[in-house]
Amino acid sequence: MTPMNRRLFACLAPAALMLVGGAQAVSAASQPATWDDLVLTKSTSSRVVYLLPGADFRPYTKVMLDPPEIAFRKDWQRDYNRTVRSPSERITDRDVHQAVEDGGKAFSEILAKAFAEGGYAVVTTPGPDVLRLRSAVIDLTVSAPDRMTPGRSQTFAGETGSGKLVLEARDSMTGAVLGRAVDARVAGTDRMKLTTSIQTRSDFRILAQNWAKATVKGLNSLKTASPSGPGRRIPADVGRRKC
Repeated sequence: MTPMNRRLFACLAPAALMLVGGAQAVSAASQPATWDDLVLTKSTSSRVVYLLPGADFRPYTKVMLDPPEIAFRKDWQRDYNRTVRSPSERITDRDVHQAVEDGGKAFSEILAKAFAEGGYAVVTTPGPDVLRLRSAVIDLTVSAPDRMTPGRSQTFAGETGSGKLVLEARDSMTGAVLGRAVDARVAGTDRMKLTTSIQTRSDFRILAQNWAKATVKGLNSLKTASPSGPGRRIPADVGRRKC
């Protein structure tokens, strides 16, 4: 994890957890009206969007994607291990680290593919037509983790797992924060079924693909609706934060 992404995660994760609630969804009316310099523009029980007034997304034809951050729900590992009988079935710190590394790489590839298929050039350097996107999947839970051990783990569960996607959009040249969004979703279905580690990987890949497609669709919608409020100019110092 790079120092820059550590700062992003430390700044955004606590607020994101509060915005869409914990185990139970928070009502739309309870969401704060602002998040730093950003104003609430959309709020449901599982998704919130904040935009900088006057932000104009129309110039952006390219995206610069920071490596995604992955974080499990606090105490998820401890709580999961309490549900298994055999020590060999417990989730180790190494298992969590491997899941975080693999998950970040997979989501990065899925996100880049979605933008490329959506007509956006994915670049690595800033530019006047480049939107910088930072992402994190937080509060992650998994019903049947893939422990990378011989054999196939399986369990009965409803949904395969859940998580919250946190997105932050910035102008790549000035660093001005243009918007943030939090999207909480479940992986798999809510129907009780036998869930294997293979099924878990498939369900979470589908979840990641749905998140990626929604992100591209969201940017397209923002371009159509721009500017987001009165005025179009975005001062270089507006939306900047220490993190």
